[in-house]
Amino acid sequence: MLKEKIFAVLSQVEKPSRYIGNEWNIIRKNWDDVAVRMVFSYPDIYEIGMSHLGLQILYGLVNSREDFLVERVFAPWIDMEEKMRRLGIPLFSLESFRPVKDFDVVGFTLQYELNFTNILNMLDLAGIPLKSSERGDNDPLVIAGGPCAFNPEPLSQFFDFFLIGDGEEALLEVLDIVKESKDYSDGKFDREQLLRKAAEVEGVYVPRFYSFEYNPDGTVKYFSSKISLKKITKRVVKNFDEVYFPTRPLVSITEIVHDRMMLEVARGCGRGCRFCQAGIIYRPVREKSKNILLKQAEEMVQSTGHGEISLVSLNTADYSSINSLAQELAEKLESKRISISLPSLRVDRFSVDLARAVQRVRRATLTFAPEAGTQRLRDVINKGVSEEDLWEAVAAAFEAGWDRIKLYFMIGLPTETEEDIEGIVRLSRRVLELGRKIRGKNAGRVKVTVSVSSFVPKSHTPFQWAAQDKMEILKEKQDYLKKRLLGKGLIFNWHDAEQSFIEAVLAKGNRETGDVLLSAWLKGCRFDSWAESFDFSKWMGAFKEQGYDPFSRVNFPWETDAVLPWDHIDTGVSKNFLIREYKRALEGIPSEGCIKGRCTGCGLCPTLKVYPEIKGGG
Repeated sequence: MLKEKIFAVLSQVEKPSRYIGNEWNIIRKNWDDVAVRMVFSYPDIYEIGMSHLGLQILYGLVNSREDFLVERVFAPWIDMEEKMRRLGIPLFSLESFRPVKDFDVVGFTLQYELNFTNILNMLDLAGIPLKSSERGDNDPLVIAGGPCAFNPEPLSQFFDFFLIGDGEEALLEVLDIVKESKDYSDGKFDREQLLRKAAEVEGVYVPRFYSFEYNPDGTVKYFSSKISLKKITKRVVKNFDEVYFPTRPLVSITEIVHDRMMLEVARGCGRGCRFCQAGIIYRPVREKSKNILLKQAEEMVQSTGHGEISLVSLNTADYSSINSLAQELAEKLESKRISISLPSLRVDRFSVDLARAVQRVRRATLTFAPEAGTQRLRDVINKGVSEEDLWEAVAAAFEAGWDRIKLYFMIGLPTETEEDIEGIVRLSRRVLELGRKIRGKNAGRVKVTVSVSSFVPKSHTPFQWAAQDKMEILKEKQDYLKKRLLGKGLIFNWHDAEQSFIEAVLAKGNRETGDVLLSAWLKGCRFDSWAESFDFSKWMGAFKEQGYDPFSRVNFPWETDAVLPWDHIDTGVSKNFLIREYKRALEGIPSEGCIKGRCTGCGLCPTLKVYPEIKGGG
């Protein structure tokens, strides 16, 4: 049997617990008792995939239907892949150890562009034809959702369709179509007919029904549709209190990246940072009522045994009743020795006071994201953080007893100058000095970690037209920061410029980019987000092989009147709004956010007939 074959090799690979399942709260169903069988596929290792809240939500949601089952699969690490290929072990699910190709639906989540080669590798390990056009009625449907699905084109030849936006409702509608389409005598379905039915579901994009021609810079020259629907509008779940949430989440038997309970307090963000894709694609802000959250937290505590709960959203401190929610949770959980973490803090004293109020059991390092080193550049990106805010927040943190602070910055932002780079150094050193001064006799324990990423233009943002800095320029800036941020108490981390370049190529890509992706995978690219396995030379070879010039597409700005590769995907936010914000950015003019009842005129609410749900006081 396949299971015995799998277990026979586990003693020969790193972390065998990645491949055995058997977690607390695992759901196993009888294969023959359900109509539709899906496998949720995360294209990275187990420890990362199991930290993803979306997996927990969809796993519990689909399995809550008696006629459906969903199991899980993650990308096997390189050592396990070698064993699987050598011994003929196909990619398998963790619940039943069945081959992935036996499922009706293989659903991937697209969280990060540098995972794309892992998708091809997993399909190949499963024995599923890589291209949608090569699959027959005996093959599973291969579908995807997640933030990277908002520019689906680089992956369009590999997926049968994409779910754009919130997945809770759309996925069940799609699985119902699969159920209706199956011939239960042989388990097959008419693929073409099924795809046409799926294309009628709001938020579903079926690439085979659309055709493109491109300009040399990657923008769209010609676009046509074989069906009446020209644009695909994202799905948005309403009445957030009533949306499914798993209060009996899977609890891993091995340590994972985020080894804790995750309580989603809100979805969406109203701040309006101009580089941030999540702030656009998850609009509008939808909060859960405080009483609902307290009940869900209590149920998770009883069902998991975790010692930490994280209040999850894009901007937790903006939750309208965050003070009372945090205080009540802290009072309930302190006696159980369960700590509360706040992963997304604003840069202000309020956030520090909030963290101090809730972190009574264990104190995590506080993380702040000024993003830019000068006020001028923070206005350009619409960060809404002043230097005074930063000093107040940092001083409050050190006064409250924190010794370790993390600062996040971005380099290569539009209009950036040498002064902005030097501003990162100045701010970081001043934070360290302030910490030492305030901490007094504990000054030697003060540590400031400075993490710097490189700007990557993302679809559907005001900066989608902007260029990414050339790699040599990014490397020069990184080298400068390395030299200037030396010294006791300072730790400098940076993101590889070559990886950021490939991320930008894929983020701004079109259908032609998929050919490069396939070439890169055939040359051995996989786990491109991991420094130890990323091989830039293989990517350069793939570009050359396909006659694809990545530099002209990434290192030069696009005109705002160009048709972009993702313009057929409708987030509800108007293109005119994004152009207006881009122009304001270039002029250094900040804009107010969509918070506290203010409307920025982005167009989403009247277009999609959805509105902010501010329920925190309920």
